[in-house]
Amino acid sequence: MIAVTILYPRTDDSTFDMDYYTGTHMPMFADALGDACKNWGAAAMGDGKYAAMGWAVVDSQDAFNAAMAEHGAKIMGDVPNYTNVQPELLVGEITGGSQ
Repeated sequence: MIAVTILYPRTDDSTFDMDYYTGTHMPMFADALGDACKNWGAAAMGDGKYAAMGWAVVDSQDAFNAAMAEHGAKIMGDVPNYTNVQPELLVGEITGGSQ
């Protein structure tokens, strides 16, 4: 299993539409991953370095790569619909946690 984390930096002129992100973009991302997406979530980050973050737990790096190869252009093309900043992507193997 991998954790996919998407961070949205805060800038002086950044904007972020959390309603669109949670209601449209993240469900589209999860649909692109299909059964490989075990769960996803989003968080507003307050006044810090990042305005928002999203995450998904995915079966494998291969499943994530396959989904992005097929649907990545659509997913990334949707970004301007909810923010004016470039997202930062972190992907790592899950090594522990709780349910």
